[in-house]
Amino acid sequence: MKNLQTQLKAVSKELGKLSKQVEKLSAQVAKQAKVKPAAKKKAATKKAKKVAAKKAAPKKSAKKLTVLDAVYDVVRRARSGATIAQLKAKTGLNPRQLSNALYKLSTRGKIAAKARGIYVKK
Repeated sequence: MKNLQTQLKAVSKELGKLSKQVEKLSAQVAKQAKVKPAAKKKAATKKAKKVAAKKAAPKKSAKKLTVLDAVYDVVRRARSGATIAQLKAKTGLNPRQLSNALYKLSTRGKIAAKARGIYVKK
């Protein structure tokens, strides 16, 4: 019984020492955490300004064509109408994307089906 009590006292002393070491380490980490974000914020703001400046330039360029615009351009340029095969080849769309685009353009009144699989500009 005495042996168990002495072992328990030794364990409690070691735990006390370990808790003090943990407190010291946490204090050091907290100090470093306060110092590093300030340095990172300055660097981050400089990077953000550079990135913002770089992102502003592409906005001035021409608009990127949407799927509907691409399909409509092909149909508009074809004098006797554009077939499904021509639309697939010129736009590079898969069949589902192409059929959806054709449906949307026809419901908006921009194109019409001249015959099955042939589309013309209205």
